[in-house]
Amino acid sequence: MENQKITTCFMFNGKAEEAMNFYTSVFHPSEINSVFHHEDGSVLHATFTLKGQTFMAIDNNKQEHPFTPAMSLFVNCDNEEEINKAFEQLSQNGKVLMPLSSYPFSEKFGWVEDQYGVSWQLNLAKN
Repeated sequence: MENQKITTCFMFNGKAEEAMNFYTSVFHPSEINSVFHHEDGSVLHATFTLKGQTFMAIDNNKQEHPFTPAMSLFVNCDNEEEINKAFEQLSQNGKVLMPLSSYPFSEKFGWVEDQYGVSWQLNLAKN
C-alpha cells in the first residue's frame, strides 16, 4: 500500500470481515492484510488486497449507509474462466445490473451488485 496514494475504503454495516473473506475467495491473488477490531468484535480498520489492489474496510453499526451503483469497481479479468466465476459468485444473493455478454466495447462484460451492495463491473477485454 506504500506506493498506492489513493485507497478505496468500504464502510459495511457490520459485515466488513465477512465481505473481505468473500472478496478474497473470488479474486486471485488476494489476501487480508490486517484487521483491527472494536471491543464489540466489529471491524475498526482493515486492509485487504484483490489482484494487487489494496482496499480498506470498516464497520458502522450505528446507522446504515448503502452503497450505490453510481460508484463501482471495474475489474479487468485475465480470462473467460475468471470472469464467469467472478460474475457467478458476485451475483449470488445480489443483483445483475447488466448480464454477462459480449458488447461492442468488450469481448465479455457484466455488471453486478453483490450481496453487500457493492457494485462490480467485470470486463474481459477484446484481443
